[in-house]
Amino acid sequence: MGETASRTDVDSALDVLGDARTVAIIMDGNGRWAAAHGVSVAEGHRAGSRALRPVVETAIDLGIESLAVYAFSTENWTRSPDEVAALMDIFGETIERELEDLAAQGVRTRFVGRRDRAPAWLREKMAELERATADRSRLNLWIAFDYGGRAELVEAARRLVASGIDPDDVDEEEIARNLYAPSMPDPDLVIRTSGELRVSNFLLWQSAYAEYVFTETLWPDFGPGEFRAAVEEYAGRRRRFGGR
Repeated sequence: MGETASRTDVDSALDVLGDARTVAIIMDGNGRWAAAHGVSVAEGHRAGSRALRPVVETAIDLGIESLAVYAFSTENWTRSPDEVAALMDIFGETIERELEDLAAQGVRTRFVGRRDRAPAWLREKMAELERATADRSRLNLWIAFDYGGRAELVEAARRLVASGIDPDDVDEEEIARNLYAPSMPDPDLVIRTSGELRVSNFLLWQSAYAEYVFTETLWPDFGPGEFRAAVEEYAGRRRRFGGR
């Protein structure tokens, strides 16, 4: 994929986007995909990891500036030790297999959430990738790892209390500055795969006025066509932000 696109391609992408510049995805359905295909849950997660790259590349083609994906929640630690261990391995594999190549396409990758509970070897891979892509600017990819929206807000409150701030000075801007990733923009659009109709503790603060698109497709089967369709659906909506 080249670094530049024709003016026609850019104009076409903008027509599709509307004002969607920031997108978030709840990647759900790996386990059900595995059951439907008669393979292990770990293989379902591997299939899900392979689905990420074409979606990221489609985001680049569409001119999206920020893409946040829900990879591992705080609640996922309650799964079986074998599944959690497999997920840690798959995250490492994905960094080595996919994300470094995406960096060559201009993708800056950052991880959002806690890291202290991840294996040391995985924390180092995450840090290496962030350092290696720090100067990329074509697309910001945010990977929510060991992330929970409520935990993020609790941590923000703790930071504010520890700072000694006067309660009268606490406002939305102060809270936003104390989130895990203050520079991550609020999503215009949140997509959830697998047919579930809930937000699952993802970006509770940031998605206050986001538009949602839900699809029945399981995440490993979610590809560029469905991603484009979701963005096109968003483009046909009118966002009111509480107004009329």
